[in-house]
Amino acid sequence: MQKNTYDLLTTKMGISPEIIEIIDEAEEQIKNTFLELDDIMAYNQYKVLEAFQKNKISDMHFSWNTGYGYDDPGREAIEKVYSDIFHTEAALVRPIIVNGTHALTLTLTGILRPGDELIYCTGAPYDTLEEVIGIRGEGKGSLKEFGITFKQVELTADGNIDFEALKSAISPQTRMITVQRATGYGWRKAITIPEIEEWAKFVKAINPSIICMVDNCYGEFLDTKEPTDVGADVIAGSLIKNPGGGLALTGGYIAGREDLIRNISYRMTSPGIGGECGLMFGQTRTMLQGLFLAPKTVNAAVKGAILCAQAFQNLGYEVCPTPTEKRSDIIEAVKLNDPDALCAFAEGVQAAAPIDAHVKPIPWDMPGYESQVIMAAGAFVQGSSIELSADGPLREPYIIYFQGGLTYEHSKFGVIKALQTLYDRKLLKSK
Repeated sequence: MQKNTYDLLTTKMGISPEIIEIIDEAEEQIKNTFLELDDIMAYNQYKVLEAFQKNKISDMHFSWNTGYGYDDPGREAIEKVYSDIFHTEAALVRPIIVNGTHALTLTLTGILRPGDELIYCTGAPYDTLEEVIGIRGEGKGSLKEFGITFKQVELTADGNIDFEALKSAISPQTRMITVQRATGYGWRKAITIPEIEEWAKFVKAINPSIICMVDNCYGEFLDTKEPTDVGADVIAGSLIKNPGGGLALTGGYIAGREDLIRNISYRMTSPGIGGECGLMFGQTRTMLQGLFLAPKTVNAAVKGAILCAQAFQNLGYEVCPTPTEKRSDIIEAVKLNDPDALCAFAEGVQAAAPIDAHVKPIPWDMPGYESQVIMAAGAFVQGSSIELSADGPLREPYIIYFQGGLTYEHSKFGVIKALQTLYDRKLLKSK
């Protein structure tokens, strides 16, 4: 670390020399990995630019309609841009999709019908989808209540898709098989693009009519390909994660086969109306600008995640994924094995934020989660996990999930403050 930055951090921002030493050592170890990530970022930046130019994006696309939103040129343009980036026939990109869970719910409810079977082949789905599927909760209109059955196939011990178990689980009623790309609140590596390609080929060889759906949250622009490039029929995600680039104020996207997107659009609005209506509420400019910046922003976030992994691994903590493993999402999990350490880590990340740095995060009963969750998120957009954040459920073994950072320097500072808070409270392991 250069002297000017070192002096600022130590004299004005309360960072101990011992913590800076930990960070400097970790950065030296991962500098070659950063060069590889920069190449992926450059590819995706030019891919996004090409989609903008192909669709002749201009200032007129930033205006917006009122009422029903018929013939909104900005809405049509952004959905064509997304289709081109993900190489799909169609897409829905809307501010009325409130989060990633909503995008996934629309996908499931828009495609599946009574008597169909849904299989998750990456273990348990993310906590917020349990009530959507009907694993827990009653009387809320889950898939289970509408006669759609569910099976869960666990990953192998080394975190890979268990193809033999999946083959055994597939039945004549199986309509959709889903991969959750990111780790969620699990202790596993994210599912990579080559693994998704192998999975899609495997499923289609058994039954070509089975729909391959990927929960793409946290995974966009981590590779030069996306799941729809390698066989996935439909993907869904949130705009306040990777593809919004930190500028989208809300929203979600779904991209895939045209017939599937059409059916999903009927669930999003109403049968017979579909995607023909729906205001953009003046968000087209920020959604497009955020998408344009997204490859660089994702690059910063994934570098911060790798730094977190290296620094904590050097101190003797279990981390997932390890610094050298192939990345397929922006999330870094650190096993702290102590509720006080979990809360201290989150408090450190909150103290690194540009917004609400003075606020102390506390565990609470967050809607859609079974356990209490502590969440550090001092973001310009509430809940934006492409911005620096950290969260985790208050349950053993007390794993914190670190992600985001609009710039690498900010993500790095999140790691620094997490380490410093643990250090100050004598909760940090020594080398």
